[in-house]
Amino acid sequence: MMRTDGRTEKQLRKTVILKDYTIHAEGSVLYCQGNTKVICTATVEEGVPPYLAGTGKGWITAEYSMLPRATETRNKRDISKLKQAPRSTEIQRLIGRALRGAVDLSRLGERTIIIDCDVIQADGGTRCASINGGFTALSLAVRRLLKEGVLAEDPIRKQVAAVSVGILDGVPLLDLCYQEDSRADTDMNVVMSSEGGFIEIQGTAEGEAFDKKQLDTLLSLARGGCLKIFKAQNKVLNG
Repeated sequence: MMRTDGRTEKQLRKTVILKDYTIHAEGSVLYCQGNTKVICTATVEEGVPPYLAGTGKGWITAEYSMLPRATETRNKRDISKLKQAPRSTEIQRLIGRALRGAVDLSRLGERTIIIDCDVIQADGGTRCASINGGFTALSLAVRRLLKEGVLAEDPIRKQVAAVSVGILDGVPLLDLCYQEDSRADTDMNVVMSSEGGFIEIQGTAEGEAFDKKQLDTLLSLARGGCLKIFKAQNKVLNG
């Protein structure tokens, strides 16, 4: 199958991660996957939500937004509607869950790390890109806390990565761009840990229902894609 950008079915879009992209945040990256670009920043604040006070555990949360001209037509900012869009709320909860799955919160102490994910250009897979960039920004912030002696031990237990997969015209594809995603019969987002476990799987059949064989194929594609993203993250973190 010839894809819109010339890739093979199993090929990930070009991934570029620029670290220390902003000067003020404890950790920051510009995460690019194909034409999707997200600025991810990590902010460290003392204190935790009230229900965690006194437990000695920390917290990791996320916020997600898409700039008005990240897409072909201008989207209104959430503030103009006086409430957050349901899609943004759902995505930022996903990002938070994914990143907490990589961290031993008891080693973080009673402090909160906020991951802000701002999509500056969208071409499909923005939630996955936010998780991938968010984990990298989180790791940079934690390394800074360790270097400064704020943390005694590393709370990050494993890496986290996410990628989209789908079925288009009967063909399983890895890392769908917007044109593919908008026409796909099946669309799925897969979040994995570097230990090989699945943190979250979001899958929907837009057309024909998919069977177990197709599901296994999609999960295999996702695993291969996440392994490549882990390598890209490590290149930045260890470079």
